[in-house]
Amino acid sequence: MTHTPTSRRYLMCRPTYFAVDYAINPWMDPTAPVDTDLAIRQWSALRQVYLDLGHTVDEIEPLPGLPDMVFAANGATVVDGTALAVQFLNPERADEAPAYAAWFERAGFEVQQPKAVNEGEGDILLAGELLLAGTGFRTAHTAHAQVQEIFGRPVVTLQLVDPRFYHLDTALCVLDRQTVAYLPEAFSPGSRAVLRRLFPDAVIARPADAEVLGLNAVSDGRHVVLPSQATGLAAALRERGYEPIGVDLSELRKAGGGPKCCTLEVRGAESRREEGKARR
Repeated sequence: MTHTPTSRRYLMCRPTYFAVDYAINPWMDPTAPVDTDLAIRQWSALRQVYLDLGHTVDEIEPLPGLPDMVFAANGATVVDGTALAVQFLNPERADEAPAYAAWFERAGFEVQQPKAVNEGEGDILLAGELLLAGTGFRTAHTAHAQVQEIFGRPVVTLQLVDPRFYHLDTALCVLDRQTVAYLPEAFSPGSRAVLRRLFPDAVIARPADAEVLGLNAVSDGRHVVLPSQATGLAAALRERGYEPIGVDLSELRKAGGGPKCCTLEVRGAESRREEGKARR
């Protein structure tokens, strides 16, 4: 099967101040050594992959004292030219929210303020016409109603149950408009049933690949950028006609982040028009 890539616009934040100074997820150990220079090199290689694929990469200025700001996916949800700003659950990340909102305001986006805890594309993923919305550890279930009202798209709530996969984007990757990859064990029984119904042809990941954040991947519809350690998932994607591209983000994984965590997709107003073309 041939998959067609589409050009994407991404927002990223250089890990200039990356560190693991606190623990707000099971991956984080403040006593373990962190090599910030290595994190920057790994992040730069990820950015270069996107540029080599023909995508546009914008950068937001990193701020001192915000070591997790590198995880840009949590900075907003951006669909059809509108950016829903975020409200973090943990106070350690709270100051990231206004920084990202200000970037989108300067870039000319309509910015909506959150009414409840939501952590951006960490938990809100666009899949065709649907918005898949995770809850259970970070984003509040009540935030899903605001997501639907702002973007005018159906929202499907998915309950996360494994604290290692605390954001939806650590347990599920949108590959294209019709297909996702996910780890069933990360979801409640009802959410697994919903995913089977919505995506009967999904790529089912194995725990070993999810445990190296293999599902924290970025797809342009054909190329899937994922951690190089997720070899089983890469093979499964290749069998399905996708082109996996492995990157090593092992240093950033010490804070629970992978390629998707570092990458916020910026969808302008043209995204709705492009989807209309795809359906015709």
